[in-house]
Amino acid sequence: MFSQIFLRSVSDFSTIAVDFLSMILRRIPVLKKYMEKTHQKTVIFGQEKTLPCIAPLLTTVEETPQVISAGVQGHFPEWLSGYLLRVGPGKFEFGKDKYNHWFDGMALLHQFKMEKGTVTYRSKFLQSDTYKANSDRDRIVISEFGTSALPDPCKSVFERFMSKFEKPAITDNTNVNYVLYKGDYYLSTETNFMNKVDIETLEKTEKVNWRNFIAVNGATAHPHYDPDGTTYNMGNSYGKHGSCYNVIRVPPEKSDPGETIHGAQVICSIASEEGMRPSYYHSFGMTRNYIIFIEQPLKINLWRIISSKIRGKAFSDGISWEPQYNTRFHVVDKHTGQLLPGMYFSKPFMTFHQINAFEDQGCVVIDLCCQDDGRILEVYQLQNLRKTGKELDQVYNLTAKISPRRFVLPLLGNLNAPEGENLSPLTYSSASAVKQADGKIWCSYENLYPEDLKEEGGIEFPQINYGQFNGKKYQFFYGCGFRHVVGDSLIKVDVVNKTRRVWREDGFYPSEPVFVPVPGASKEDDGVILSVVITPNQVKKNFLLVLDAKNFEELGRAEVPVQMPYGFHGTFVTI
Repeated sequence: MFSQIFLRSVSDFSTIAVDFLSMILRRIPVLKKYMEKTHQKTVIFGQEKTLPCIAPLLTTVEETPQVISAGVQGHFPEWLSGYLLRVGPGKFEFGKDKYNHWFDGMALLHQFKMEKGTVTYRSKFLQSDTYKANSDRDRIVISEFGTSALPDPCKSVFERFMSKFEKPAITDNTNVNYVLYKGDYYLSTETNFMNKVDIETLEKTEKVNWRNFIAVNGATAHPHYDPDGTTYNMGNSYGKHGSCYNVIRVPPEKSDPGETIHGAQVICSIASEEGMRPSYYHSFGMTRNYIIFIEQPLKINLWRIISSKIRGKAFSDGISWEPQYNTRFHVVDKHTGQLLPGMYFSKPFMTFHQINAFEDQGCVVIDLCCQDDGRILEVYQLQNLRKTGKELDQVYNLTAKISPRRFVLPLLGNLNAPEGENLSPLTYSSASAVKQADGKIWCSYENLYPEDLKEEGGIEFPQINYGQFNGKKYQFFYGCGFRHVVGDSLIKVDVVNKTRRVWREDGFYPSEPVFVPVPGASKEDDGVILSVVITPNQVKKNFLLVLDAKNFEELGRAEVPVQMPYGFHGTFVTI
């Protein structure tokens, strides 16, 4: 229905551009260049020297398609049997054409296989249509988020000019995360395309288009899962009255072996407060009964996106941080699809990753990694990340530090309370939710971190014991500390006692931690943490690290003589 409305209501030019929109509107944003100074103090946390150069972590590498054995030091638990799968950018140029932004690089798939204490490694570039088209022509022919493809140089001047008005191809360079639907693994970014992969061979088996099943222009790379396998996600749609944020439900099982996301449904559509300027979002929260969507003042100007090719600009030119707007929380009953009436607002902040959410005493509690300055991701222009010395320090000091925060959203029973009353009954949290004269509920957060977490430069890439504690009251989460422009430590945070444990090795940069529980474990932190740790020092080896999740001490590492770039997300699959 939404797609039909859209096609009838937008001009021919805009209709062409809608196909364009799926590229950016669900992809990690890059903000306008810093035109004004931030209020962040120019201090490198815990460091007196300049930051070391990490340019080798952000350059093109070779794939390792044949399985190689890793050299194990220490030990990997015998019970740890499975694949650690990761994905991220691994190729940053074709011929003379170079990508501008870290997130534009071609997807490189990594696989560490653990079995009976041994570890092997392999990697392959995703054979997406985008990768093959660029390779065939030895240049960038399909635009990415921060890089606009240039016209074919073999064409005449007139033909190159007219090509600006041609319908652009949408990238299927799905380089953000592995996601699971109906027992199958897909590589996802935030466009309308996903690539189904064989996790044993790392080969692409099928390309799937969300728009063949539901009227959305893409979906996030961070879905949530119910215990029965039902999957929830969110994606945008665009019509003549503006844009909507859609809650998507995908059934847990196939009715036919050849199915992909058949049976997907939009169960709720939330209208954007500003129709042609929707908010960007990278993830959302989920409890046992509710979906929590955060509408933040990181705005997407649809008209600038639509006209970006004609103007010769990258898609990122249409995204801006607008802190004159507050952040709003929307709560949806995931069983009925009903949007709850509560109007929850807070001061402007932005978030990419939620930590966890749960229900308690008639409230939804949601924990997030937050930052107060949404211009941060200009840092991830490759020219910034590859700087050295004081110039690299300046880039880092422009980066807003990311902190874990808790918000409490009282549900229906408390909404008739008097003006000025704190509606939160939770005595264990200092987060408040105060009723305003206009009926809105103003939410103030609780800091979830110990004071000394500031020494780690903030925390991102949060992970929990998802299988047992997602959507439930919990105590621990794990993430990367950021005393550099990429993660340089692993941190365990106790959100109840406000304490932390840290793993760090100078000159090495760990990836997002992945928690793997001990089989049959009942305690929340009874398991191990896996992280791929890399170094720009080509004399030293990269390795897969395994930590005891309880005491955060190293159990072992598996070294591989392979250059690896810094990546995004991944998952562990038991075998």
